[in-house]
Amino acid sequence: MINNTIKEIIDEVEKIILGKREKIVQCLTCLLADGHLLIEDLPGIGKTSLANALSNVMGLKFKRIQCTSDMLPGDILGTSVFDQKNGSFTFHPGPVFTQVLLADEINRATPKTQSALLEAMEERQITIEGNTYELKKPFFVIATQNPQEQAGTFPLPESQLDRFLFKIEIGYPDRDSEKRILLEKHSTAHETKSANPVLNSKSAFEIQSQIKLIKASDPVIDYLQDIIEFTRNCGHFKNGLSPRAAISILQSAKAWAYIYSRDFVIPEDIKTVLPLAASHRLFLQKENRFIKKNEITEILNEIQIK
Repeated sequence: MINNTIKEIIDEVEKIILGKREKIVQCLTCLLADGHLLIEDLPGIGKTSLANALSNVMGLKFKRIQCTSDMLPGDILGTSVFDQKNGSFTFHPGPVFTQVLLADEINRATPKTQSALLEAMEERQITIEGNTYELKKPFFVIATQNPQEQAGTFPLPESQLDRFLFKIEIGYPDRDSEKRILLEKHSTAHETKSANPVLNSKSAFEIQSQIKLIKASDPVIDYLQDIIEFTRNCGHFKNGLSPRAAISILQSAKAWAYIYSRDFVIPEDIKTVLPLAASHRLFLQKENRFIKKNEITEILNEIQIK
């Protein structure tokens, strides 16, 4: 059974993102696990609407940046401007100073600009000209990227892909949901007003703190380690899952357990979140591509709890 508060959040977001309840739960799991989300899909699917609706329902400050090839790191982080009256530099914070940051079409930005987000995503802070600025918590990055076969894209390096807890696709709506979209003529203004806030910044952060207290028994940890070791030793992948990936899988499994009203992790939680947390981290060397989510199920079938 889904936690009552979480159900209320999902119901509110689903007013905007019709017919995509599973994707909403995945996105919410990523946020509550204190991770970051990468969405790879075609333009016009609803990626921006999902980010906007979720931040509104969670009571979090939202900002969006449209990544382009001429964007500079300062356009994201901020810049110091010289004030002639005072004879000193004044820092003007960039859009990264928010709680939910949507980096739209991140793979259209150059690698230098992409990397500007690394410290913010990992440390929840940024450093400019020797000065460190803390970011307000919760801090959640939702980055969208176009399929890499589209023109004008710069593939994210593995080091930055690893900063994302989940990678998901939204996909086309089903026929009934799309009909509702066409009939109701959803506009951006309507979407913002029709989803009511359920939480605020403080309560969202409290839930993240509670999730860290969710228990994982030794057999569950052993099961996770079996999966990690399999990816390192099976010979199929360029590199196996790292310790950071293992931590990511465990924290997202805890968030999944919380959503379903449990204070402990079960193996099914690991199985559920593994494709979302590992598909962008496992590269099939012989086939020169990342593993697909459904192929990860085959890995799980080979691993049993000791």
